[in-house]
Amino acid sequence: MKKLLAASFVVLCSFVAVQELKSSSAGDGQASVANPSAGETVRVDLSAPSTPFPHFWEQMFGSGRANLTLRDSYRRDLDWVRDITGFRYVRFHAIFHDENGVYDEDAQGNPVYNFSYVDQIYDGLLAHGVRPFVELSFMPKKLAANPVLHAFWYKPSPSPPKEYAKWDALITAFAQHLVSRYGIDEVSQWYFEVWNEPNIDFWAGEPKQATYFELYDHSARALKAVSPRLRVGGPATAQAAWAPAFIQHVAQANVPADFFSTHVYANDRAIDVFGTNENIPRDQMVCRAVKHVHEQIRASARPNLPLIWSEYNASYMNEPEITDTEFMGPWLADTIRQCDGSVDVMSYWTFSDVFEEQGVVKQPFYGGFGLVAEYGLPKPAFNAFKILHRLGDRRLPVSSNSALVTVKSGAPVIAAWNLVLPGATGSPKSLTFQFSGLSGTHTATIYRVDSSHGSLLNAYKQIGSPRNPSRQQIDALRRAAALPAPEQVPISGNQLNLNLPQQSLAVIEIK
Repeated sequence: MKKLLAASFVVLCSFVAVQELKSSSAGDGQASVANPSAGETVRVDLSAPSTPFPHFWEQMFGSGRANLTLRDSYRRDLDWVRDITGFRYVRFHAIFHDENGVYDEDAQGNPVYNFSYVDQIYDGLLAHGVRPFVELSFMPKKLAANPVLHAFWYKPSPSPPKEYAKWDALITAFAQHLVSRYGIDEVSQWYFEVWNEPNIDFWAGEPKQATYFELYDHSARALKAVSPRLRVGGPATAQAAWAPAFIQHVAQANVPADFFSTHVYANDRAIDVFGTNENIPRDQMVCRAVKHVHEQIRASARPNLPLIWSEYNASYMNEPEITDTEFMGPWLADTIRQCDGSVDVMSYWTFSDVFEEQGVVKQPFYGGFGLVAEYGLPKPAFNAFKILHRLGDRRLPVSSNSALVTVKSGAPVIAAWNLVLPGATGSPKSLTFQFSGLSGTHTATIYRVDSSHGSLLNAYKQIGSPRNPSRQQIDALRRAAALPAPEQVPISGNQLNLNLPQQSLAVIEIK
């Protein structure tokens, strides 16, 4: 993730009082974007041709650095999110950080490897039902060409290696150990991503692109030499960068690449992503970037290269009025609607606030990236993922920008939302779904996430927004976060009326 700007912002501004949490924020520069029409009719033709709708948004999640996976709180949050999404892969930074003890050198400068913590980390993931999306980072200090350290609290090294022969040997020994321990049939189902965001301050090589390509070439070839079945890709850039250059490089140099990966956040600037001075709203940035990269890949020498968006979120900063609130439900649903068909996997950053890039968490709600806050408290985003998991695996066309219509086991499942961007004026909204091809008697089961459904923020304020809630308060907050029983509404005349408050998401199953 996450630019050095984000780290600086957090040091200055993070951990703001939760009393300021609202269902929308001010000052996002989007005042011209108003709430959609207060009334809208959505026509659903159940006989219309459908298209595949793979759940690309819930196959993988990001998380804090590798060492955090050893904590009980991390594994508990992982279980909760896996239970509601069925996600299969988890990505994190810094498997080679010195705190994991992977790399050392003896008195003569010869490499010494220790995979004890690596085994505990990956054993733990597999035991909890997920596979690693292995980010090959960061540089062990004794292998670093220079002593530069990143500003993150745990001080990773973004340095290139001092000797590529030693880096190659590390990658080879690492991959051989994994194959020996878990078997090639298992490890061939993992992904190996070379580094993280080398186009910004996570890579100290200069010039950045040329020196990263050298790192990539060595890493990819070393992995494939262990087994051609190992999947490798990159460049995991920030701001959707380097797609044409990276693909041209691997094609011309005949370097293995099994996928292209990159990142964008909804509050990234257009000048950084597209080189323009546009003011791109927070509900459009991510999918505009996804579609842009998708088109770049299709126009490249590797037009069928899978696109893995290995980080995204509504903010790369700690903004409690964004990532801690009900805003995330409609934002996430609308992002899924727009990005469908242009990306193979999108990895939400992150599943848990067991996360220490800016230091030890100081209070439950500070704008952390996770779905689950400190003390195992599910945020509205957690419940948004939970109900969106109910969507079907085929998509039907509709003209609305506030609805997704899918089919599961022959029955329609609909997501509908009322998204109000920060700085815009919103109001409640009504949608009327008119069905054709729906015969007989049917009932709509409606699951909601909004300020009074699946959100603990009001309850948190009512107990005084404590920085360190008691165990009894934590239990009460967890109960407040639970989704209430869904509504049961009969469908009359092949029509369903749905009222949506501001910053709300609903998922409707028709049975």
